[in-house]
Amino acid sequence: MKKWVKRLLISFGILAGLLLAANFGLNMWLKTQLPNYIKNNTEYKVSYKNLDVDLGTGNILATGISVNSKDPQNTSVLGLQGTIDTLKISRFGIYDAIFNKKISSSDLLLAKPNLNVILAQPLDRKTGKKKNPFLFENIRINDGSVAIFRHTKQKLLSVQKLNLFVENLQMTEESVENKLPIVFDKYSIKGESFFFRPDNVYAITIGSINTADGQMSVKNLKLIPLLSFDQFKKYYPKKTQLFEFSIPEMNFKDVTLSKNKISLADADFQNPLVNVYNTGVKKAKKTEKPLNFEINLENIRLKNAIAQVNKPDGSRLLSAGTLNLNINKLVFNKETSEQVIPIGYKDFTFSGKDITYSNHQNITVGSIALKPANGELRNISFSPNAVANGKTTLDLKSNHVAFNINKLEFINKKLNLDIKDFLVENLNGTIKAGENKQKKNVDSGIIGSVIIRKTSLKNSNLIYDKGKEPLAFHDLNATVNGIEIVPKANNQGLSFKVKDYFLTTRNFAYKTQFYNISLGLLKLNKNKVQINNFAMKPLVSRAQFIKMIPVERDLYDLKMAQVNAEGDWDLFSNNKSINASHVTIQSANANIFRSKIPKDDPKVKALYSKMLRSIKIPMNINNLDLKNSILVYEEDTPESMGPGKLTFSNFNMNVKNLNSAKAKGKPTKVDIKINCSFMNMSPLSVNWSFDVADQNDNFAISGKTTNLPMNGINPFIRPYLHVTATAGTIQEMLFNFKGNPAGLHGTFNLKHKDLKIAVLNKHNHEKKGFLTAVANVFLKSNSGSFPESVSVENVERDPTKSFFNLFWKGIEQGLKKTLIGKNVEKTEAKVKNAVSSVKEMKQSVKEIKKEIKDSKDKESTPNTPTGDEKKKGFFNKIFKKKDEAK
Repeated sequence: MKKWVKRLLISFGILAGLLLAANFGLNMWLKTQLPNYIKNNTEYKVSYKNLDVDLGTGNILATGISVNSKDPQNTSVLGLQGTIDTLKISRFGIYDAIFNKKISSSDLLLAKPNLNVILAQPLDRKTGKKKNPFLFENIRINDGSVAIFRHTKQKLLSVQKLNLFVENLQMTEESVENKLPIVFDKYSIKGESFFFRPDNVYAITIGSINTADGQMSVKNLKLIPLLSFDQFKKYYPKKTQLFEFSIPEMNFKDVTLSKNKISLADADFQNPLVNVYNTGVKKAKKTEKPLNFEINLENIRLKNAIAQVNKPDGSRLLSAGTLNLNINKLVFNKETSEQVIPIGYKDFTFSGKDITYSNHQNITVGSIALKPANGELRNISFSPNAVANGKTTLDLKSNHVAFNINKLEFINKKLNLDIKDFLVENLNGTIKAGENKQKKNVDSGIIGSVIIRKTSLKNSNLIYDKGKEPLAFHDLNATVNGIEIVPKANNQGLSFKVKDYFLTTRNFAYKTQFYNISLGLLKLNKNKVQINNFAMKPLVSRAQFIKMIPVERDLYDLKMAQVNAEGDWDLFSNNKSINASHVTIQSANANIFRSKIPKDDPKVKALYSKMLRSIKIPMNINNLDLKNSILVYEEDTPESMGPGKLTFSNFNMNVKNLNSAKAKGKPTKVDIKINCSFMNMSPLSVNWSFDVADQNDNFAISGKTTNLPMNGINPFIRPYLHVTATAGTIQEMLFNFKGNPAGLHGTFNLKHKDLKIAVLNKHNHEKKGFLTAVANVFLKSNSGSFPESVSVENVERDPTKSFFNLFWKGIEQGLKKTLIGKNVEKTEAKVKNAVSSVKEMKQSVKEIKKEIKDSKDKESTPNTPTGDEKKKGFFNKIFKKKDEAK
């Protein structure tokens, strides 16, 4: 053997001997001196039964360990107290422990530990340095009992019968502040009686935790409020909600807690129960920074959940049972937390039963099923709550609602929704309108764009009730295509557009104070309207109507067999318009009754051109035809015995260019042509025109009637003029008037023959012979073959009366000038004088009769005129008055 080899072996032998001696000496020193060294150089007191240390590997094995903090009140370092049956440390950092006072190890085994750990105070925010951390790459705990406390001695975390294996465990106060007191890479855990208190409001308890093959099972998880609801509102007056929930069983796998990230997969929650208590405090705007942690849930399943949300007074706001939820790739992070919906997901399905919501409306849903692309609800009902506070309320039921979604997303916190179709079936009930309150400065909210491509309402019966005026739709079916809701240009409210629609309803009914309006059939779309069997029937009698109205007003009784319209109209958008090419009304029967018993209406009545001009939307109807109809006008006065009546039968009317003067490029002159039978005896034709755009409201009206027997107008003049025509014929009557809101003028021509009238008493029974004779004296009974036209001049309009009152005044002046004479005023004065003479004669007759009676009872005196003398004087007066009357 060579010398250098021998020397090398001797050197290795000496070195090995020195190492053995050093290891033996170190073990002896550790057994006898380490407790005192730890006591003198660390914050802890440690004792043990056995201790073996391998100086070369840094492995330590100890049994029967007891550890306590020297100063339990020192919160600047981690506090320890308890016992450990066996401690095994691999690759212990002896140098760092001796010289840097830093405990570190690659592996730590604790068998049957019973430890209380008190966390140090949070980091020194000025230096950012951690104080006395423990660093373990891997930790294993067998059958342990561990309790972790905050530096305030408040329990943070505890668990019994803990069996744990964790790779790269980190446990610092920093993680507590981020809601993750423990972070690790891999784990295996089994334990009981788990307790975690994240703050002063809640505690989390778990009956047991167990993992096997990467699958974790959690039994009896509970989030328990540490305060009563009243205490919560008292000590946290700005908090909006208090939560409470329990989950009897949940299972998941692949849990990862790393820094500020929580990840798990295939989470399955069985029969959870959730309670939410609202305090009524409005949610304040967020001023604090969002939480800096992330949650990734690969798959999450919620089975048979029950949820309840309570109002501040303790009553139920929302309850739902048998909720089931599956979410794929659920994400919550800093980015999503700033969105309107603070979570992200790839896909989900949701279902539930027996859902009830109660606010000013009670809403119940028998079942619901939702997916990102569609949804379906069954057995939905709305009912009004006791206190509606003037809001619109619904009393409705539907057995089916369904929809399909093309796109739902939020861009810049604005909702962009594209719905493929929306279906409501068998919707029945009442919608009661609330108070109309104008909202000021209303913005568009979160709406960015909402498109509903097709909306269908099928087999429904609805009543819309607004202030005792119900609107009823029976057998209602409607389809609306292309609904678009977007913010207005100034972002003040929303713009509403509809591309197309189709609606049908039967037995439509609408009640007002005085009328019941009904339709047998209504068909409506954007280009056509069909109405069958329209009726507007009074709900009160004429006598009742007169008592109910404070001023004069017409009472209508109207029927129409059919109404058809064709054109193009927009009734739903902000730019509403009506443009009809043709409107036809078939077989209308209209009765108009007006009583002169109530007071005159003092309001100024606009002419029809101004009425049309006041319509706020563009309206144009090229042709309106009223065919084969009947119009009856009845009027009574306090003195009349029943109403006077005018009848227009076989009524046909054509109106061209009925408009509101708001459609650019459209003609504004309205031409009206009427042909009918007047009083069922004589043909009557009328031409009437005006220009809606004319601010002066000029108009022209002309007409003609022929071969009208005078007794044909008796039903109108007899009841309240106490005059009847006994003979005569109006062979032809022509009128041609022009006017404006101030009055009218024009010409009138009347050809008549053998005209005679009779004056009746107030009961319309007996003919007053003398007054009849006087009246016929002044009446021109024949006009001749070619009567001259008379001028109708200076007919002033009463602005509180209608257009037809002015028109009748023109006819009246023409009749007076024709039948009585052109100097109407002088003739009327003569008639008044004659009537006055007749009254004087009546009075004289009464006086003579009285004197004759008195003369029979008394003797005549020489100076007293005899009865014959009185009679002679009376007749002399009569003849004198008669001459004056002639």
